[in-house]
Amino acid sequence: MKLLRKDKLLKLKRKNQGNLKLTKAIDKLIEDIESSEWKDKLELIESRPDADRVHSDDIFFFDINIHRTLTLVVFNEECAEILWVGNHNEYDSTFKGNKKTIETWLRNHGKIK
Repeated sequence: MKLLRKDKLLKLKRKNQGNLKLTKAIDKLIEDIESSEWKDKLELIESRPDADRVHSDDIFFFDINIHRTLTLVVFNEECAEILWVGNHNEYDSTFKGNKKTIETWLRNHGKIK
């Protein structure tokens, strides 16, 4: 599967070079997405139990170490796009742990209607 905006994950990795667990988790997420042949959300969740579906348009949060990565998975185009990367404090500040807030953010960024 093609991974769009991978640079966001690579930037997080560079920023946290001393955190070996996190950098390995980032590499694993990238590898899992790029090598995946997920045909639907059930296959994704089966292979990545840390995936939390937050919108019906197949938008998932992935918990990687102490960080959360918002990833839009578009199955019909066989690609995934990294939309947002941040730690739990940034997640709480941005999304308030609320699906309505997540939906508003996605709408404001042109990812859903």
